[in-house]
Amino acid sequence: MPVLQTFDPVLLEQWDRQYVWHPFTQMQQYVQEKPLIIARGEGSYLIDVEGNRYLDGVSSLWVTVHGHCHPALNRAIKEQLDLIAHSTLLGLANVPSILLAKKLVEITPSGLNKVFYSDAGATAVEIALKMAFQYWQQKEGGRHHSKTKFISLAEAYHGDTIGSVSVGGMSLFHGIFRPLLFQCLHAPAPYCYRCPLELEKDGCGMACVDRLEELMGKHHGEVAALIIEPLVQGAAGMITAPAGYLRRVRELCTRYNILLIADEVAVGFGRTGRLFACEHEGVSPDLMCLAKGITGGYLPLAATLTTDEIYSAFLGKPEECRTFYHGHTYTGNPVACAAALASMELFEQEGLPGTLQPKIELLRRGLESFWQLPHVGDIRQRGMMVGIELVADRETKKSYPVQEQVGHRVILEARRRGLIIRPLGDVIVLMPILTMSEGELNNVLEITFESIAAVTGH
Repeated sequence: MPVLQTFDPVLLEQWDRQYVWHPFTQMQQYVQEKPLIIARGEGSYLIDVEGNRYLDGVSSLWVTVHGHCHPALNRAIKEQLDLIAHSTLLGLANVPSILLAKKLVEITPSGLNKVFYSDAGATAVEIALKMAFQYWQQKEGGRHHSKTKFISLAEAYHGDTIGSVSVGGMSLFHGIFRPLLFQCLHAPAPYCYRCPLELEKDGCGMACVDRLEELMGKHHGEVAALIIEPLVQGAAGMITAPAGYLRRVRELCTRYNILLIADEVAVGFGRTGRLFACEHEGVSPDLMCLAKGITGGYLPLAATLTTDEIYSAFLGKPEECRTFYHGHTYTGNPVACAAALASMELFEQEGLPGTLQPKIELLRRGLESFWQLPHVGDIRQRGMMVGIELVADRETKKSYPVQEQVGHRVILEARRRGLIIRPLGDVIVLMPILTMSEGELNNVLEITFESIAAVTGH
């Protein structure tokens, strides 16, 4: 019998409050509320220890792709467990990691021919930063030692390790750690609803890119790489870049001899309507970070892909010390790689990216009704990624006071109605499982609408 079913739910609630420190959670507030304890999942639903069912409206933090408890993924993991659960990738190889690396090279943008594994989006980013730095230190006999800095966007989020926080731009999350961080150059975010340059989208000519070019022109001799979340800055509140923005960023990086790191941790594996966000504008980055949906939402795994050009700078005799001295205990874990391979097979067998357009259009049409709610300030959608920004005053774009906890109250209301979603401040995020039916997607929209209306008094 599964362990969770042997305990009284009341006792589990008590132990949760007593022993567990939850991430990105104000625990003083959390322990005063009834915890939601998930026991199992079926398709698009999560089921708690009391048997209540909830639509998973955020794909269990943006990772679940094919649904919960998918038989093909379950089978792949069980079959791999009968062979071996783990062996190190430090100086050894294993079968699933080799097969997955080959597959990732085949499906990602052209030129990304080498795969370095880790276990989370933050570590994938950390690896990309270190690779970019060391590349310039070793290229052409050290002629580029001055290229030690990075450019990122304001409001960026790339993870929670010290390196990934250093290239982040969210003061709410990262401000307290500033004394620990290395210096980073920040370009304006393409946040059209609250333009940092105080311009209007229709006539701005993407002035934020012009500011980026000014930054590159001044500092390109000391910049190793620019890191970007292609098309959507997720944790910033689903900030969607205008068409052509990513392509211009790629062109500028090439012009100023700056590496482009594409952080596709959140936007990869179908979330934007294509397998990878870079595909929308025909962009091939110099490094690409993958995680979240890579295993279909089953096991921790991440990958940093790069080019032969970057890889070659690390080749040399042992005494030259050109090795990339980085690794993780569970790098290339065979069970996680087996799950990822099974997920890739499902993408192909079911033609998943091709099935998304009708669902994306359903979301777009359904979201139009949200403008009826006077406290909806902006609605941002890219593919299956949605952010609904709630404001105290639509005309002035005035935000709600933090103490009102409007976003948090909306998700609690949605939970009572059978939907699990999570806010980013007062931005209500919808990130449904890609295989959700159209009926389930309509339910997600209906419950979200009703929950916003209930909390904002309309």
